[in-house]
Amino acid sequence: MTTTEPSPPPPVDVSAIPQLQGPFAPVFEETTADDLPVEGDLPAELDGVYLRNGPNPRFTPLGSYVYPLEGDGMVHGIWLSDRRARYANRFVRTEALVEEEKAGRALWGGLMTGYTPGEAEVGPELAGRPKALPDINVVRHGGRLLALAESDCPYCLSPSLETLGRETFDGALPAGMTAHPKVDPRTGEMVVFCYQLEAPYLTWATIGPDGVVTRRPTPVSGADRPVMIHDMALTERFVVLVLAPLYFDLRAALSGGSLLSWQPEDGTRIALVPRDGGPVRWSHTDAFWCWHTANAFDEDGHVVLDLVEWTRPGGIVPGPSAGALGRARIDTRTGEVRREQLDRGSMELPRIDDRLIGRPYERIALVAKTGRRDLAGGDHDALNFFDTRSGQRVQWDAGDLAVGEPVFAPRPGTRDADQGWWVAFATNRGNGESWFLVLPAAEPGRGPVARVRIPTRVPLGLHGSWLPTQE
Repeated sequence: MTTTEPSPPPPVDVSAIPQLQGPFAPVFEETTADDLPVEGDLPAELDGVYLRNGPNPRFTPLGSYVYPLEGDGMVHGIWLSDRRARYANRFVRTEALVEEEKAGRALWGGLMTGYTPGEAEVGPELAGRPKALPDINVVRHGGRLLALAESDCPYCLSPSLETLGRETFDGALPAGMTAHPKVDPRTGEMVVFCYQLEAPYLTWATIGPDGVVTRRPTPVSGADRPVMIHDMALTERFVVLVLAPLYFDLRAALSGGSLLSWQPEDGTRIALVPRDGGPVRWSHTDAFWCWHTANAFDEDGHVVLDLVEWTRPGGIVPGPSAGALGRARIDTRTGEVRREQLDRGSMELPRIDDRLIGRPYERIALVAKTGRRDLAGGDHDALNFFDTRSGQRVQWDAGDLAVGEPVFAPRPGTRDADQGWWVAFATNRGNGESWFLVLPAAEPGRGPVARVRIPTRVPLGLHGSWLPTQE
């Protein structure tokens, strides 16, 4: 008796998905270019590389496409030295992407379809396995350059962005990590977490500054069902995890329903995981969704957590969603949570000076919508710079530029968060021209002091890092 392999779902209608068009549309060529044109004054102190990862489907997706959770990874890099710039972009070539390139078409279905190709198409090692998607972030730690996925093993890249292979840290992190690890600037230790569909549903681990795992995956007690968590925060004492009520529902997915279920009646839980290995401290508050945290720190028996709050995970769960920059004060003894709104409006991708992770700080930079233009979800036309002490916001209107996540590049030899630059990629919605922007941290509302012309379009993406040459 023979069994029939399920048929692959049809390709999606690209014209019906805004995040596959315009400034989001994928690029397929890998480019290398030296001596890029520069407008303005490119600071001589900027000596290093800015890398940014993002979803870039190599072939038309099958069945479904959920931005920003899927799409092949593509890392864009701009190297700066002596006021000169060079550029390169490369796909993160996972084993699955290599097979699709051989076939000349997509072989795996979108995340919401559950379709995986059979052994006849991709061989026994990949058959029945979900596609690796290291398309969210790119970081450097312990001598490794890592392209990070949502909750999977990262892929190691060479300095020239060629894919070297899956990274399990000598087998110590077999399930991998999520795309938002945090590095403690005091110790150089990287803290990571990972969620899974089976118990233990949530684990955390640590990696020393030399790249050696110092704490193997440790279950977070009290995490009793599979839940999606995109980001984390870190203080000197705690790993901070926000568990919004977005659950994985395999039974529903197998019967044709959604893989993810939003259950706001459960509220949102916050786990404070002591970094010394002590018992987890749980808090509970009204339901909200969080894609990204800005920072957290310890203060007078509390954890202060700054993050972008949404009423629901838009793009995944149908219905409108409103966002705001918020602050939660969590009493580490009683678990009481007090929340306040710092700034309102549509904003995302909060970043700080990474040298202040886990400590009190003043500046948050975010992408934002001015409300002056009709933009798709994930497209932003401004950068916001928020002062946590004064409560004041400065905004730079990017006009026709679809602007990406701002990352802080400090002036070498200084510790002042105003001594440096915010850097980002941006693409003109009209003509497709892409730029690397350099804004002064002391007066970001002035706009860029330098713009570097990129020789190819850089699609809107997700997260990246500024990596100084001397570090």
